Amino acid sequence: MANEASAPLIQIGPKGGAKKDGFNLVTENVTSVNVEEKQIEVELLAYDGKTVLLDVADEAIEDLQKIKVGDGATLRVVEENGKRLVKQFRIRSKDPNIAKVEAALLDLSDTHWLNRKYAAELLGELKPTEAVKPLVEALNDDVGDIRQRAYEALIKIGAPSVPEVVPLLVSEEDDIRQSATEILRKIGKPAVEPLASALADADERLQKRIMKVLDRMGYKPK
Repeated sequence: MANEASAPLIQIGPKGGAKKDGFNLVTENVTSVNVEEKQIEVELLAYDGKTVLLDVADEAIEDLQKIKVGDGATLRVVEENGKRLVKQFRIRSKDPNIAKVEAALLDLSDTHWLNRKYAAELLGELKPTEAVKPLVEALNDDVGDIRQRAYEALIKIGAPSVPEVVPLLVSEEDDIRQSATEILRKIGKPAVEPLASALADADERLQKRIMKVLDRMGYKPK
């Protein structure tokens, strides 16, 4: 097992130094698990098989017991009193696309904007329906580049995006209303049926917005 956790881990911390809420560490290979010592050793993806030994916080011991040597995992690492601790585990699926989605969903809320940007791009390529809600939330990101990537990803995901996007048509924010309209319009024909279904439960204000979108798309509800 690795003798030092702090030295190699410094290299894999987030850009800009330690973050109060930590960062995600993704590994495709857990090399050792020691529940009694509350430690886990994992292989670092970008460091040619090098491993790092990490201490595990008490609240994550139950998850530690579920991890086996050879598993892939996403670890949430935080710094407390100068020591890096694993606070949360997520075992990564052996299906590479599922693993990518899980990692991207975590990165979409990362503190570094580039990680959020790349996560939104990847989710747009993979089109997982479980990404719709966090991508809608990303339309409010402080960074314009991330808002744009989330907008594009929702269009690529298509019809499954519609139920979460529809309420944004009555947002108090002009930019959000415009983005929602354009997302629905660019999804096109696949958006028509879920838009028509949304009319039944919408209040009068939202109904008017939905009707306007459908009209712009060239469809008239019966």
